Amino acid sequence: MTARVTKKSAARGALACVVLAAAVVCLALFAMKSGSIALSWRELMRGLFVEYDARVAAVYDLRFPRVLIALLSGAVLSCSGLLLQAALKNPLADPGIIGISGGAAFAASVVTAFFPALYFEAPAFAFIGGAAAFVVIYSLSWKGGLDPVRIVLIGVAISAVFAGLTGIIGGMSSVSGVSVTVSGLSQRTWSDVRLLGVYSAVGLIPAFLLAPACNLLALEDRAVRGLGVNADALRAGVSCAAVLLASSATAIVGVVGFLALITPHVARAVVGGDHRLLTPFSALLGAFVLLLADTVGRLIFAPYELSAAVVMSVLGGPFFIALLRKKRM
Repeated sequence: MTARVTKKSAARGALACVVLAAAVVCLALFAMKSGSIALSWRELMRGLFVEYDARVAAVYDLRFPRVLIALLSGAVLSCSGLLLQAALKNPLADPGIIGISGGAAFAASVVTAFFPALYFEAPAFAFIGGAAAFVVIYSLSWKGGLDPVRIVLIGVAISAVFAGLTGIIGGMSSVSGVSVTVSGLSQRTWSDVRLLGVYSAVGLIPAFLLAPACNLLALEDRAVRGLGVNADALRAGVSCAAVLLASSATAIVGVVGFLALITPHVARAVVGGDHRLLTPFSALLGAFVLLLADTVGRLIFAPYELSAAVVMSVLGGPFFIALLRKKRM
């Protein structure tokens, strides 16, 4: 009976992944076509594959990279939140809320301001900043154990500090007419796509390989050690992958709050708690949600734009409050 239930759940989860992947493709096609430059599908395909069209070229250079950056960023941020929640056993864990993204954004801003030649290495330096923030938060939160609310409160304080420091760097740079603050998904280029693609692969591959480890971390540490596994080393490895994912996305698109909190919870409600299915579904769901937020922000008040981070804050704030109240109860 158990084997039948497991196979049925796996089949249902795989089907959910296929359906969501199709939805992501449809949304991506809609986002690529929609915007200030109106094109029919025939014009778009002709301009891409048959003959040069200035309008299609503008869409290709501006809108296509934006869509791909949104998909990649959403996927890595969602997986980062999933890994953090598993490593910390904290349903409130989110790299934007607990300060990891703040540390990564500060490090990326410093590199861009003072070492512009190292721009393409910014995600690596953002990882150092995110890791440093994580270590500080983990150290300050430890008091005979990790309390979820304590992590959130200390993380919010650390995030505010890094936001202030990033603002100082941005203010100093604006005097010289050069902005170093990450500006979200707008004005992204194919160079950004290639850069994020490399770091996303470096982070997502371990995230998928660590799915069985995340299942183990759902057990008590004594049970994990009883299986001959070093629980602390396992938690450190999962946390490192989560920080790398969050930092690489933050270095390119800035801090996007609540996405990494919401999508893992929704994914668990759909496919269950097995990370072997939960990880790919969360990645697809994160890609879909961030691209949807960006597309809505572009179109709802056109020709004016709302950033995806603003849309996610409006949606994620109430979700976070509901989770916090549930955890306290």
